[in-house]
Amino acid sequence: MAEDEPSGALLKPLVFRVDETTPAVVQSVLLERGWNKFDKQEQNAEDWNLYWRTSSFRMTEHNSVKPWQQLNHHPGTTKLTRKDCLAKHLKHMRRMYGTSLYQFIPLTFVMPNDYTKFVAEYFQERQMLGTKHSYWICKPAELSRGRGILIFSDFKDFIFDDMYIVQKYISNPLLIGRYKCDLRIYVCVTGFKPLTIYVYQEGLVRFATEKFDLSNLQNNYAHLTNSSINKSGASYEKIKEVIGHGCKWTLSRFFSYLRSWDVDDLLLWKKIHRMVILTILAIAPSVPFAANCFELFGFDILIDDNLKPWLLEVNYSPALTLDCSTDVLVKRKLVHDIIDLIYLNGLRNEGREASNATHGNSNIDAAKSDRGGLDAPDCLPYDSLSFTSRMYNEDDSVVEKAVSVRPEAAPASQLEGEMSGQDFHLSTREMPQSKPKLRSRHTPHKTLMPYASLFQSHSCKTKTSPCVLSDRGKAPDPQAGNFVLVFPFNEATLGASRNGLNVKRIIQELQKLMNKQHS
Repeated sequence: MAEDEPSGALLKPLVFRVDETTPAVVQSVLLERGWNKFDKQEQNAEDWNLYWRTSSFRMTEHNSVKPWQQLNHHPGTTKLTRKDCLAKHLKHMRRMYGTSLYQFIPLTFVMPNDYTKFVAEYFQERQMLGTKHSYWICKPAELSRGRGILIFSDFKDFIFDDMYIVQKYISNPLLIGRYKCDLRIYVCVTGFKPLTIYVYQEGLVRFATEKFDLSNLQNNYAHLTNSSINKSGASYEKIKEVIGHGCKWTLSRFFSYLRSWDVDDLLLWKKIHRMVILTILAIAPSVPFAANCFELFGFDILIDDNLKPWLLEVNYSPALTLDCSTDVLVKRKLVHDIIDLIYLNGLRNEGREASNATHGNSNIDAAKSDRGGLDAPDCLPYDSLSFTSRMYNEDDSVVEKAVSVRPEAAPASQLEGEMSGQDFHLSTREMPQSKPKLRSRHTPHKTLMPYASLFQSHSCKTKTSPCVLSDRGKAPDPQAGNFVLVFPFNEATLGASRNGLNVKRIIQELQKLMNKQHS
């Protein structure tokens, strides 16, 4: 609230703009937070604060955005979400910076350009393996939700008629109750210049609804984890071994399951965070500048039975439909936390720009009110970035204890505990008949072991004045709800992302961090 206004002054509600593709949960959450829906018949064309839709915005729309407005897409990000473009960019990064960093994507060929290379690789491998089978998966470059996917072993079954990618099929996935699964990790990039990446510490685990079987590659219910496919399967409603009812878990339930088998989930999280940073670095230098926008990605990651994470694809406008109670638990809180994140990071800076614009004053002040009247600090000391607030106890069923800027909104895992009796027929502690094939083990966690992020511990020289980490900017907020900052992860990477992106320096810092963690 402006200093010259009385404390009891009424603020103008924030306004969100939608089209026919805007997810219903986004509209519901914003209305719940006291926002108003934009009405073009009654309001000025510029009288809105957030425009959220599924499709991308034209560059002219980005150029005309006002200081008090936010768009939910950044230009140029489809280079990451088209499967063929992702493969090309990661191949370039592997060539530039070495294969050791970019071993998280399966061997990939882009059709039709790489057809000859694929045929050579296929028959060379076939000769080496002899009677053993090799497995490949063919995906349309632009389609989503499991449409048009073909899994094959015999070359005569390989058919494509458009832009496709062909990848080595991960034939040794981590199985839970003999069911294949993958992880949907939500990633929010609040800016590319400077690059700022947050990873959501809750998410979805999506299961196939029939038991994994390499002898039947045509059974999509055993090999594909897309919920759009599995919710129509005959086994969806059945109570499945370990999995229970339906085809989804929360991410916190999955990691709780891994910990019950002495798996080092902290190490797995670190690998996922590095994968996210390295993937976004592949396109970040070529993304055009645009102010007042953000991008929510859905990273689909498969874990194999050696506990190695593999990047399957990156989704644009990840689905926010509410098909089951797990969706409700995760996605409603996700949207709440995105709003908190954007208005902590966005209007903290853009709000100052707009403070002299008479049109935007009241809506910017209302944005501060929406986050509970908490102004983001000018800077948080880097020692506060050393750990997130995610704590867990070995015997605790509640995994997430994330600090939220909206304390009245219950964490997803707490809600899961409250709703566990409704849809889940098996608890996270129920074990399969035999131990899963997990080769990487560690000593069980001590009580209240903190989840450490990638950040290294640094301290500001003073906590009473703004902490300028470089002459070019300040540190982003380390956390909003379940969103945790993963890049920049130290002062060197903060500096390397200002005034142009120094990818080589960032890669060096990541390599140092990996070497330190390895030692």
